Amino acid sequence: MWFDSHCHLHLVEEQADLRGVIDSAQESGVSEMTTIGIDVASSRRARDIAHEHRLWFSAGVHPTSATGWDGAAAAAVERLLEDERAVAVGETGLDYYWGEVDPEVQQRAFEDQIALARSTGKALVIHTRDSVEAAIATLERLGAPPRTIFHCWSGDLEALRRALDLDAYISFAGNVTFKSAADLRDAAARVPLERLLLETDSPYLAPVPHRGRPNRPAHLEATGAMVAEVRGEPVERLAQATSQNARRVFGLEP
Repeated sequence: MWFDSHCHLHLVEEQADLRGVIDSAQESGVSEMTTIGIDVASSRRARDIAHEHRLWFSAGVHPTSATGWDGAAAAAVERLLEDERAVAVGETGLDYYWGEVDPEVQQRAFEDQIALARSTGKALVIHTRDSVEAAIATLERLGAPPRTIFHCWSGDLEALRRALDLDAYISFAGNVTFKSAADLRDAAARVPLERLLLETDSPYLAPVPHRGRPNRPAHLEATGAMVAEVRGEPVERLAQATSQNARRVFGLEP
C-alpha cells in the first residue's frame, strides 16, 4: 500500500470530484495521503479535506505566497497545527524560478516556518525550485528540525549528500519518470531506503504514462514502479518502506 506524502487536494477538487479521486487512489493501493497547504486559506481547506476523508494535512505558506506571511498568517498557521490531523508545516522554502517574490521576503517566511516546525514538533515540508543550495545552506546555518522533508527533489548529488547529512527525508515525484530525468533517477537510486519518500504533487507532474493530464494520487504507483526499477527493488518492498517512512516522518508511528 502506498502513501502519497505530498498532494494538493484543494487544487485537485477544482478539476474533479474529490470523492471519486480519493476512491480511485485507494483502489490503486494509495491508502494514505497528506494534502498540503500553500497559504492560510488552502491550509484551512486542507484541514477540512483531511477531516472529511480521514487523511492528513499540512499548514503553511509557500514561497510564492510569502508576501502574505505576517503575524496574522503565522498565528493562523500555528492554530491549524494544533489540529489532530495536522502533521507538517509547509509547504515552505524558497523559489527562485518564478521571480515573483523578493528572495529576502521568502527567506523570512522560510526561517519563521523552520522555527514553527521546531516549536510544534511537526515535520517541515520544503519547496526548492532553483533554490536547493540556498535552502540547504539555511538549514545548515539554523539547524534542520528533526523531521525535515525535501519535497520533489531536484538537486545534484552533492546537494543530496548535504541534505542527507541533515538527516532529511528525500521525496520524489512523477518527474522522476520523465525521459529527460536520468539525474533524478540516479539520485533516487542513491537515497538510503529509510530516507526515501514518494509523492504525486498532484495535480502537477503527472508521471509517464499519464503525462500531459492532471495528476492524481492514484498515479503514485507509476512513480513508485520507476523508483523501484532504478533501485533494483521489488515494488512491494518499496511501497511498504516508503509508507513506513511517511508515517514516521509525519509522527504517525514511532
